[in-house]
Amino acid sequence: MDTPLSTIAVVGLGTMGTGIAEVLALAGREVIGIDISEAAALGAVASLEASTARAVGRGRITEEERAAALARFRTADTLQAAADAELVIEVVPESYEIKQQVFRELDAVVSPTTILATGTNALSVTRLAAESQRPERVLGLHFFNPAPAMKLVEVVSSVLTAPPAVETVTALARELGKEPVAVGDRPGFVADGLLFGYLNQAAAMYEANYASREDIDAAMKLGCGLPMGPLALLDLIGIDTARTVLEAMYAESHDRLHAPAPILGQLSSAGLTGRKAGRGFYTYDAPGGQDVVPDALTPAAGAEAGGGRAVASVGVAGSGTMASGIAEVFAKAGYGVVLAARTQEKADLAKGRIATSLERSVSKGRLSAEARDETLARITAAGSLDAFAEVDLAVEAVAEDLEIKQQLFAALDKVCRPGAVLATTTSSLPVVAIARATARPEDVIGMHFFNPAPAMKLVEVVRTVLTADDVHATVRAVCAKIRKHPVDCGDRAGFIVNALLFPYLNNAIKMVEQHYASLDDIDAAMKLGGGYPMGPFELLDVVGLDVSLAIEKVLHKEFRDPGLAPAPLLEHLVAAGCLGRKTGRGFREYARR
Repeated sequence: MDTPLSTIAVVGLGTMGTGIAEVLALAGREVIGIDISEAAALGAVASLEASTARAVGRGRITEEERAAALARFRTADTLQAAADAELVIEVVPESYEIKQQVFRELDAVVSPTTILATGTNALSVTRLAAESQRPERVLGLHFFNPAPAMKLVEVVSSVLTAPPAVETVTALARELGKEPVAVGDRPGFVADGLLFGYLNQAAAMYEANYASREDIDAAMKLGCGLPMGPLALLDLIGIDTARTVLEAMYAESHDRLHAPAPILGQLSSAGLTGRKAGRGFYTYDAPGGQDVVPDALTPAAGAEAGGGRAVASVGVAGSGTMASGIAEVFAKAGYGVVLAARTQEKADLAKGRIATSLERSVSKGRLSAEARDETLARITAAGSLDAFAEVDLAVEAVAEDLEIKQQLFAALDKVCRPGAVLATTTSSLPVVAIARATARPEDVIGMHFFNPAPAMKLVEVVRTVLTADDVHATVRAVCAKIRKHPVDCGDRAGFIVNALLFPYLNNAIKMVEQHYASLDDIDAAMKLGGGYPMGPFELLDVVGLDVSLAIEKVLHKEFRDPGLAPAPLLEHLVAAGCLGRKTGRGFREYARR
């Protein structure tokens, strides 16, 4: 099937169709944009003129290249215009009825050798192909929005698709400068299949009033390095579109994680579908606008001020990387810090680790030598918790083991002065169970820093049903002073970040177990299609498979959802001692240093 694909029709000139047309025209293809709406066609022409003008202004293309691309694009209001196309890409609304009607009409118009591609991200390519007279030439070609910028293209085969058709469009995708990933036919494919489950859980978290929309979005941006928070992304995608995708995923998987959160249906029914409507989870300056404007749910400025306890000195318990990083953060912010470990030798080694970190900052020009010396002078290394007798805030960063933490807090209860705030950095254990090891649970709170603590801006502030209001206010004020962004969440497994991150990682493992896609394709899909800084398997190997499994087990035990059960492949790798980068082998193998 040697099809040159020099003439391509794009059916549907919404945002996605217009973006695809732009990519094709700039790549030298003759493009026929088809839409029954004259306004949509005029909008596509105007959009292409504007975007190519911006490209000229930025030096990406010449004025001659712009003129040639514009000359290669023409519009029409009937599918008859696709008669000479060698490839037709439909991006009409996500409806079987509408898409099947398009395919039936195209069957009567185009050449027997024409490839028909659907841009769906939610509907079955197989079902659409079965309605066509040429099912072997029907496939999925899923671009990501905005199409000119996003590199990923998922090439979707059904059981009916002829391999040469797949090879032809895959070659086209590469010529367009895209990264094609071959996937099978199931709702969501790879990127959206993982993304929409995560978005759905974020919506459910917000609906349960567990955390504010601002805190959920800030947590995922700052804790995971994502370009957008999940609720803002739902507004961008369209809440009605997201619900459609999730309905299709749930129809196949029957996984409760894919059952659309009721709030998605409620917002859709109310017409609050996101940016395009001017309101969704957030309120925007206008329909189609990008700027969020304050509404009734927007936190009042300065609402956090006052009401806390005075904090001048801080104790940090532990001798590992996290304890050293937290101590460094507090010392840089001007606090006197006592860094206590089980022995003086361990405490001195931890302080030495801080000295090395500060020296790196000096060598990179981020810190002056004077500031380095002042920071280090604020840290006292101690071989016993007795040194915490006068601290105002004690932060533990020891092993993630409930019994160990309870023993430590029982000791802090005896050592620390009355009124001192006691904070745990646990990422998965119940804070209240740790607090109950003391005689003053009202003074205990969670302060979940992220690793590496000096670089990561997020702190999850976890108050229990027993935590005093002034303790919560104190920790919020301290976070501001150490230049961290605090997000409030309740005392339940995973808090915000891990509760949303690890089910996503677990679902990626299940994709590999089911032989749906390879490690490399999944990682590429999430980086290129979702804007993730790391693919799920890269991240799992960095975090540690044993740590990941422990968190998955805690989440499964807390929420009792079968969809949260750890993937067997993860359990098998941990049992085999393949824990990721730290052992030289996890999902991938690494060179030992």
